[in-house]
Amino acid sequence: MAVADDIALIQKQEAELVFSVFDEAVAFKIGGSTIRDRALAQSLPIIVDIRTFDRPLFYAAMPGSNASNPDWARRKINVVQRFLKSTYRMVLEQQRPDRSFKPGEGLDISDYVLAGGGFPITVKGAGVIGVIAVSGLPEREDHGVVVDALCSHLGVDGRELALPPEAK
Repeated sequence: MAVADDIALIQKQEAELVFSVFDEAVAFKIGGSTIRDRALAQSLPIIVDIRTFDRPLFYAAMPGSNASNPDWARRKINVVQRFLKSTYRMVLEQQRPDRSFKPGEGLDISDYVLAGGGFPITVKGAGVIGVIAVSGLPEREDHGVVVDALCSHLGVDGRELALPPEAK
């Protein structure tokens, strides 16, 4: 699948994975009952950080995650808040192997990173209000963990929205 196809599919994910309501209970259900349970069952060494733009709602660190994962998540959260789209889409659109934004953007690498795993929380009628960030796996997989959890929670057929495995 070409990069343009991946970008189009991610745009479709962002357009379809929309909540009618998002609150602390929803954050806990997605973070705890969906992402955390999957991570434990599959031994995924990740952290998950779910927040609105004004406060954290859910955080968990799985066995095997490390001290750098929360900082990667923080920088992914900043990217979603700034651009209101998923960080993996930004990676594919920007095509910057150094993980930084172009110098003219004025975005410091210590606060913004091009790495997949941050996904916007969009509420119908309100727009993007927050972020779900996962860190610890290769970026396409971090992105997939979030999309799978959102599909599960929203009752959307994940097979239609899943990115195919990356070509080797």
